[in-house]
Amino acid sequence: MPYRPPLVAHEYFVADPPELPVRTRGEGGLSAVTSAELVAADGAEVMLKAVTTAEETLVVQVGVAGEGVIRVRLSEDAAARPRSAAAIELVNPGTYSGARAGVAPGEPIVVDAGPLRAEIRLAPWHLRFTDAAGRTLVEQDRGHIDISGRLRTLPFGRSSAGGNAVAYHESFAAAPDEAFTGFGESFTRLDKRGQRPLMWNFDAFGAESQRAYKNVPLYLSSRGYGVLLDSGAPSEFDVCQSTHSVVQLVVPDDVLDYYVIAGPTPPEILDRYDRLTCRPALPPKWAFGTWISSGFCVDSQERVLNRARTIRERGIPCDVLHLDTYWQSDGHWSDLRWDPVNFPEPERMLDELHGMGFKVCLWMNPYVSHLSPAFEPAAKAGYFLKNEHGEPYVADCWHGSFPACGIVDLTNPAAVAWFQGLLRDLLRQGVDTFKTDFAEGVPADAVAANGMTGTDLHNVYTLLFNDAVADVTREVNGHSLVWARSSYLGGQRHSAQWNGDTYTSYAAMGSTIRGGLAHGLSGVPFWSHDAGGFTGRPSDDLYVRWTQFGALSPLVRLHGTTTREPWEFPAVEEQAVAALRLRYRLMPYLYSAAVEAAATGAPMMRALCVDFPEDPVAWQADLEYLLGRDLLVAPMTSPEGVRQVYLPRGTWIDYWTGDTLGGGRYVTATKPLDQIPLYVRHGALIPVTDAGDTVTVPEEITLVAFGGGDGTTSVHDEDGVTFAVATRHGDELRVAVTGPKRVTGIEIVPVAGAPARAVLQ
Repeated sequence: MPYRPPLVAHEYFVADPPELPVRTRGEGGLSAVTSAELVAADGAEVMLKAVTTAEETLVVQVGVAGEGVIRVRLSEDAAARPRSAAAIELVNPGTYSGARAGVAPGEPIVVDAGPLRAEIRLAPWHLRFTDAAGRTLVEQDRGHIDISGRLRTLPFGRSSAGGNAVAYHESFAAAPDEAFTGFGESFTRLDKRGQRPLMWNFDAFGAESQRAYKNVPLYLSSRGYGVLLDSGAPSEFDVCQSTHSVVQLVVPDDVLDYYVIAGPTPPEILDRYDRLTCRPALPPKWAFGTWISSGFCVDSQERVLNRARTIRERGIPCDVLHLDTYWQSDGHWSDLRWDPVNFPEPERMLDELHGMGFKVCLWMNPYVSHLSPAFEPAAKAGYFLKNEHGEPYVADCWHGSFPACGIVDLTNPAAVAWFQGLLRDLLRQGVDTFKTDFAEGVPADAVAANGMTGTDLHNVYTLLFNDAVADVTREVNGHSLVWARSSYLGGQRHSAQWNGDTYTSYAAMGSTIRGGLAHGLSGVPFWSHDAGGFTGRPSDDLYVRWTQFGALSPLVRLHGTTTREPWEFPAVEEQAVAALRLRYRLMPYLYSAAVEAAATGAPMMRALCVDFPEDPVAWQADLEYLLGRDLLVAPMTSPEGVRQVYLPRGTWIDYWTGDTLGGGRYVTATKPLDQIPLYVRHGALIPVTDAGDTVTVPEEITLVAFGGGDGTTSVHDEDGVTFAVATRHGDELRVAVTGPKRVTGIEIVPVAGAPARAVLQ
């Protein structure tokens, strides 16, 4: 019998990716570059005329795009650009003063970018990338031919079907022990070897599959290099799945345009990636406080004010109140207008909330219901994406749970201005920021005002959406913070992103951790998730464990389909609030890590391979992370309160007990409900402050010495940088401080071998 899939629910996404055409039996169409001849060399780039197995003539360009970065292009036309460039430029190549292209008769052509070199052999064609010492980092696969003479891997070339070119492709040889990570917010295992990431933003319906809300066509290798693809197309990366020793790229675009980026460490790769795209935007400091949501339930002005008063009365640290869908009228979630019944005086409410020290975030999205009073005027003005007949494309963006919608055409400047006008009015009333939900719903067969198809627009649409909202927020409020669900290449300029609608389970919390680590290794340092999970009500223990994870994440928000207010979990309120207070106590350390992340591109929530790239286990241990450089966090992913934690090389101190543990091994962590497995690097100086109701710029801080050896720390804040240097002198720890902060105390954790006292010099 033929295989029959199980009868489980299947979601048909309104914006499913188009499939590549399949060649008919016996049809040719697979072509590979076999040889090339030099056409031009300008010192930083070479252009070559290539011949393929299909007797095509294509153009290959290999050039320096920055120190340690080499760009490779394959196309019919040297001027070809990725089709997504019609809407937005994803990559901006730089220059490198030391670049050169060495061309000598009979020798390979060498393109030199300093830490990275490309070696090109013309006949037969082959491309290899090395470090400055000549060690191979990665090279093109030479092709896997089976016993029948058929090619089993995709060559450097392109494919046609029905007489039309449909995709370009490239293949890289992979070492047997090589690990690969990145690709955006992927919820599967951190090492993507054996997986097949598709660059297509989905409404993922959770965080436990390879479907992702945020795709980034960038991956990092444990061998010390990265590969970045410049395309908004639904490209596919076969990471050693079809053939264990080959990474294959399929790019359904007008050009294959990729960059090889030198490391050797992940932070160095991400730093160079930022130079090609953009630096991460640092959120305003208040954004690092707790965000508490209304939940996915009917809300009102009085309920919001009561929520705010209760938070302050109970001493729960909180800086942001998030109002989800029901700040608008039920059934009118696309109008961007306050519910006049439940929110009769929004400006007064916002003033009162600001007086209590709260910022206010509103939920919104780029879809307009066809039943909305805003729909017809916007449709007549041409503000929506169109279908093939030139009519507004009315799409089932809500999967049948809400009326079909028009999708704001953000390639149309007039539509952008109209849309921003709706938001500007709310910002002027006192709204501080927006949660930019959805934006994954551009159908493949839609047509944009600038002529782009939905296929070409789909992934980059989210960048246009977040750009539009960020720009008007900056105009009115002086910052560009958005709390975004979907993103794409270069999306680190949108400074807050969260993992979407995950389930309430320990397993879902585990996959959420994996998504955050992968996204951090894709260049996005400021990331969050719905503490407690989104769908359903968490058990008391899961609520606490997830809140602890949230409190030790780059950003933290309590949100779900049911309430996540701590007092609604009375049996465990104390433990959940204690986790938030720990976050606020650590704020000098956390904000310093955030400033460093914005400057360097290295994530705040650091997979172990960020700091220990030479350790093979660090590329696999994906349920723990370093928060900043000195705190190792291992969220409790087991309801039994026991888990295995890998401690990398060095010495680590249990934050709760002061026990000293040697690294390079797994340890068993058994923690009661009020403690998250948390370890501190031996010798670390951790700056802390008194935990208040809101995030402030403290004048005074305390330094906590773990181990009491020589060490340094830099405390970054809005008032400047404070440096502390600790020096061990026998049984005394002497600490010298320079900068605006006053260090009012030095606490020495009672660790074996620690000094007896500290002296502030």
